[in-house]
Amino acid sequence: MTDTVHQPAAGCPFGHDQQADTALPDPVKLYGPEYKSDPYPLYRRMREAGPVHRVEFPSGIHAWLVTGYRAAHATLNDTRLGKNHALGNANWRRLASIMPEPQHSQLQVHLLHQDPPKHTAMRRLVLDAFAPRRVEALRPRLQELADALVDDLLATGGADLVAGFAAHFPFRVLAEVIGLPAELAVRFDRDWGKVVQPVGPLDPGRAAYEGRLRGLQTYIADVVAHKRAHYDPARAEDDLLGRLVAACDAGELSREELDSMVFQLLVAGQEPVTNQITTMLITLLRHPDHLARLRDGTTGDHTDGDRMEDPGLLARAVEELLRHDAAFELTTWRFFAEDSDLFGTTVPAGDSVIVSLCAANRDDEQFPDADRLDFDRTPNAHLAFGHGIHYCPGAALARAELQIAIGTLLSRLPGLRPAGAEAAGLDALTWIPAVLARGVNKLPVAYDRRV
Repeated sequence: MTDTVHQPAAGCPFGHDQQADTALPDPVKLYGPEYKSDPYPLYRRMREAGPVHRVEFPSGIHAWLVTGYRAAHATLNDTRLGKNHALGNANWRRLASIMPEPQHSQLQVHLLHQDPPKHTAMRRLVLDAFAPRRVEALRPRLQELADALVDDLLATGGADLVAGFAAHFPFRVLAEVIGLPAELAVRFDRDWGKVVQPVGPLDPGRAAYEGRLRGLQTYIADVVAHKRAHYDPARAEDDLLGRLVAACDAGELSREELDSMVFQLLVAGQEPVTNQITTMLITLLRHPDHLARLRDGTTGDHTDGDRMEDPGLLARAVEELLRHDAAFELTTWRFFAEDSDLFGTTVPAGDSVIVSLCAANRDDEQFPDADRLDFDRTPNAHLAFGHGIHYCPGAALARAELQIAIGTLLSRLPGLRPAGAEAAGLDALTWIPAVLARGVNKLPVAYDRRV
C-alpha cells in the first residue's frame, strides 16, 4: 500500500475540501477505548473534512474510509469495487488477512467475500430461509424463546443482560431458522464467535485465537457430517444447513464454500444481533424518556401486538435505534482492481476501501439533527444493514429479533435502569475491541421485578 496522501481533486461532487481540517491526523487511528466507546465525534469531524480518509486499524493496516451518507450509499453500489480477497494487494494480505492457514482459505470464501456471478448463486441458496413471510410465521416461536430466557432471570434486583439474554437469544433463534439440531446447538461455544476479532501473529492472545479457530472448524465439520447423514429433502424449508450440504454434494458449492457459509451463519448470523441488542439497550438507558415512552407503548400482553397503545411504535423505534448506533459499525473490505478515483481521492489498486455505516447514519445532510434520537423520524433510510447486492440477507430476521427482544425486556422488566449510579454504570461499560462491530460483553442492569 502506498503511503502517499491523496487529496481530492478540484470540483469534488461532495463539496468538501479534505485539507480544510488540519487537526485530523493522517492516517486517522480507528482504535482505542475512547474511540470504541463513542466514535461519533470523530466521524463528524471526518465527514466535515471530506468523504474519504486514510485510516489505520490495530493490525497496522491502512485503509480508505468513506464516511458521508451520499458517499457511503454510492460506494455500496459501486460496481468497480470487488469483495474477493484475491483483489487485495500484497501489503493488505500481509497485515489484514491474518486469519492463519488453512482456516483463511477454508472459512473466508463466504458471501461477504464473493462477487457476481458466484455471489449471486450463493446468495440465492440462503434467501428463502430469511424471507419476510417465513420470519413473520416464526414470530410466535421467537417470542417463546425470548420469554424462556426472561423467565430464567432473577425475579427482582437485576442481571447482566448480555449473559442472561443477549448472548443466547440470537443463537437460539438462529438454530431454529437454519435447522441446527438441539444436540449440536448445546455444544456451540460462544467464545468461538471471537474469531471475528483476529489478533496478529505476535499478539499474546494468538494461541487462544488459533485454538478458537480449530474448535469452530471441528464443530462445523460435525454439523456438516450430521446434516449429510440426516438431511430430509421433504423438510427442506426448515433446514437451510441441510440444503447447503445437499448443494455441495450436487457440485453447486465447493467444500470450502460450504464450510465458509456455515461459518458465516453461525458467527455473523448471531454476534451482530447480540451486539445490537446491547447498543439499543444502552441507548435507551441513556434516554430514559424514550425508554419510558417505548415501555408504555408496549405494556399489556407483550405477546399480543394488538393491545399496544401505538402498534407501530416498536418497529419505528427499532429502526431509529439501528440508525442511531448500529452494531455493524464498518463494512468489510472492498477493492479496486486498478488505481481509481473515489470522490476526488485516488485509491491505489488492491488497497482496502471500507464504508462507515455508523458515520453515514449520523450525517445531518441525510438525517436532520442526526445525533438526536427520534422515534418519529421519517423517512429513515438508514444503512445499518448495508445497501446494494451485499445488503444483509438476514435483515428481516434481525428486525424481528430486535423488536421481540426490546419489547419483551421492557415489558417484562419494569423499572429497567442501569445498575448503580446511572452515569457511572453506563460510563464504566467496556466496549468490545472488534474492528467492525460495536457492543459490550457485559451490561449490568437493575429492575423492580420480573413479570
